[in-house]
Amino acid sequence: MKCRLLYVVGQLRSGGSERQLFYLLQSLDLERYQPAVAIWNFREEDPYVQAIRDLHVPLYPCSVKPSRFEKLAALYGIAKRLQPEVIHSYSFFTNLAAFYVSKRIGAIPIGSVRGDFVFDAQGSGLVFGRLSARWPRAQIYNSRNAAKNAQESKRFFVPKEIFVVRNGLDVKRFPESFKPFSGETIILGIGSLFAVKRWDKLLRAAADIKKNDLEFKLQIAGEGPFRGELEQQTQELGLTSCVEILGHREDIPALISHARFLVHTADTEGCPNAIMEAMACGRPVVAMDAGDIPFLVDDGKTGFVVRQGDHLMLVQQMLKLLQSHSLCVKMGAAAREKAEREFGIERLAKETLEAYGKGGWKNDTLPNGHR
Repeated sequence: MKCRLLYVVGQLRSGGSERQLFYLLQSLDLERYQPAVAIWNFREEDPYVQAIRDLHVPLYPCSVKPSRFEKLAALYGIAKRLQPEVIHSYSFFTNLAAFYVSKRIGAIPIGSVRGDFVFDAQGSGLVFGRLSARWPRAQIYNSRNAAKNAQESKRFFVPKEIFVVRNGLDVKRFPESFKPFSGETIILGIGSLFAVKRWDKLLRAAADIKKNDLEFKLQIAGEGPFRGELEQQTQELGLTSCVEILGHREDIPALISHARFLVHTADTEGCPNAIMEAMACGRPVVAMDAGDIPFLVDDGKTGFVVRQGDHLMLVQQMLKLLQSHSLCVKMGAAAREKAEREFGIERLAKETLEAYGKGGWKNDTLPNGHR
């Protein structure tokens, strides 16, 4: 098979990066660009395995053995066989592998930072994190804030060229919904159950709101290693009657349409999908000011942006939306309008291809004259 674009991704679980890769593949002209995906840690049961197969994009698992060197050798074998023109690492920790393999076969290497620059580098280890932060020399960040942090850090271990391509969204998948709220008053949280998402902040806010004698249910949709601690904290705070941990869900648009608003309390972020999805469904968002959230949420218009550590303000802004149906509808309408205007997946594909051209891909099919 001929392959022009090879994507290297850490896994195909139900995470934000994986969803963005799916959206990108969905919006590409597959006949023209002939993409393929190599998976560093492959599991057949991961949700985006079948989703990408349904697009007729071929998948190539790297070695199932845990050794990083065996996986690297497998990736080299895949790339040598496919001979792609561009190898785009879609996970931070596969950056260095994509760079090495690209140099071996003469492809253009492109790296990624899909969240917070400093957090990603630290989380990958002292040596490996630094190397992945610098190579490939051209990298696509999904967050203006992360790009700014990298450029202003004055560190040696940063890429030479940084291109910002914020996340995209298939807005048509999230139907506009301003129907009157009925039944239970639902607050929604969406995301992987990792400590960095700071679900503990949301639970403490829910405990304070409960003291105001308001009836509500907090639903948390997502899966991850923090679930046990989350369930324990729910019991300790006396919230078992009003908190529901849903696990992984495929029906996110339906969940959002039944919620009053979405809350996002992560410490670090890139360009979170959950916030964009809630806005596309016409729901306001209350979120901490991590990553590009202040660019996504217009404070006071499409929701509220809360400074990190300001627990009292988080509770107050949630109470405002709980106590005013009309405010939710007004902010939700503005959120939907912004989503339609700025979040489309067509922009995601266009800007990604333009970044490849700026990164050195000499190709006459690139948009807007980027050769």
